[in-house]
Amino acid sequence: MLRTLFSPRLVALHLLLVGVLVSFLLLGRWQLGEFEASGRPLAASDPAPVAVAELARLDGHTGADVAGRLVTAQGTYDAKAQLLVADREPDVSAPGGRVASGRGFWLLTPLRLADGTAVPIVRGWIPTATDPATAVPEGTVTVTGRLRPAEQTDAVQRSGPLPTGQVATVSTSELINLWPDGRLRSGFVVATDPAPSSTAKPVAVPAPTVGGGLTWRNLAYAAQWWIFAIFAVFMWYHFVRDAVREARTGERSPDGSQADGPAAGPADGPAPVADIV
Repeated sequence: MLRTLFSPRLVALHLLLVGVLVSFLLLGRWQLGEFEASGRPLAASDPAPVAVAELARLDGHTGADVAGRLVTAQGTYDAKAQLLVADREPDVSAPGGRVASGRGFWLLTPLRLADGTAVPIVRGWIPTATDPATAVPEGTVTVTGRLRPAEQTDAVQRSGPLPTGQVATVSTSELINLWPDGRLRSGFVVATDPAPSSTAKPVAVPAPTVGGGLTWRNLAYAAQWWIFAIFAVFMWYHFVRDAVREARTGERSPDGSQADGPAAGPADGPAPVADIV
């Protein structure tokens, strides 16, 4: 049997099966990857900056439809009201709180606009609370950044009470109580181009995105390739089985008896009784 399985014809068949399986499995995995990628958020158009007052409202929350939009704000910083957002990394998408304990701080400063309202500005990231970048620029400044929806007060796992002047989230509902002077606009702006420039490290913030739609056709293609692989194994099994059967049949004589087996009966024997009579 082993001689049959490793005959040149079947060895070629085995190699062909291996090549087919590897190709079909990789093709199926590629289509599955395309299906998974289709559901990821896609980059949306990035319009020119607009005044922050057009998107950050006073009555209600900043909608997800304007998240990441470029805005400009001109006013004066309120240095006395500056806060540090504790346990944060220089990336607005990174988790904060207990997960990022001791990683650093966001500089959160209210910017007073000409209309008397204020907008929270994340001016940058610092590694320690005593970093010189905590110094607040004086006079009128112009900030360009991306608008973000306000964080929920329970958005992070808190590691315990924070010192005075520090908060765990950028929550409009919490900041209203901490900054009672003037009206506060919803959301916050992550500065990407502060003027004057700051020595604080910029906080990475993503551009606007739109939700992707799953392309179920790619999932069907993946299943199709894997079904083809199963069918290839099925056909290989039948070819090998038939070859083994043919080899076994060839070892027998045409009348079904073993080709080199013993004679059917003795060569000589007593004469029949009828002949003697």
